[in-house]
Amino acid sequence: MSGFIVVIPARLASSRLPGKPLADIAGKPMVVRVAEQAAKSRAARVVVATDHADILAACAAHGVEAVLTREDHASGTDRLAEVAAKLALPADARVVNVQGDEPLIDPALIDRLAALLEETDAPVATLAHAIHDAADHFNPNIVKVALDKQGRALYFSRAAIPYARDAYAADRSALPAGLPVYRHIGLYGYRAGFLADYANLTPGPLEQYEALEQLRVLWHGYSIMVAVASEAPAAGVDTPEDLERVRRLFAA
Repeated sequence: MSGFIVVIPARLASSRLPGKPLADIAGKPMVVRVAEQAAKSRAARVVVATDHADILAACAAHGVEAVLTREDHASGTDRLAEVAAKLALPADARVVNVQGDEPLIDPALIDRLAALLEETDAPVATLAHAIHDAADHFNPNIVKVALDKQGRALYFSRAAIPYARDAYAADRSALPAGLPVYRHIGLYGYRAGFLADYANLTPGPLEQYEALEQLRVLWHGYSIMVAVASEAPAAGVDTPEDLERVRRLFAA
């Protein structure tokens, strides 16, 4: 798979881990490690989209292409839209959004997402994997997605969807056999033309209550195609403890 671009949004500010994109991992900033992983995919181009000159300089020092964007974007998707416009990407160009705190991202997942976007007429594609633990199903910090028979997202929620009414009335300690429960993987693919439209979409109440940006897409009537991965990807870096875990992995 070729002909797609990876864009990595990287904001300097982080409430739980200040300066996260520049955190050192085995001698290189985290955002550079993410870009190096993304470059192992079949992407034609990997670009970091940042709001800070220090990240821009760090990328330049390691030969990573980066674009300086506005500081006031409400979301990573809005930042992607600015990059797509700055790079003058054609409307049918495929853009894969890789988070700047995923230094262990599997390049095969990036390729899977780019291929899915090419195979569908949906303007947005994403990934999920099966949940096997009832505790995860009820965990509001784990985002679930319900799918239709074509694999398009019906809804994303922090709640336990789909909810097995009768089975859970009797026992909520185990998932009922055959219940299609999927955890959303926060990796997205977009058509560049949709990114231009997204920048003009107003947030809807579902997005605001669930605090899930992808619900804006569904609220405005666009579809999101979902591929089910065989297993969960490696965890990203959200806390100092996560950072130390990743540092140990790179050191090993």
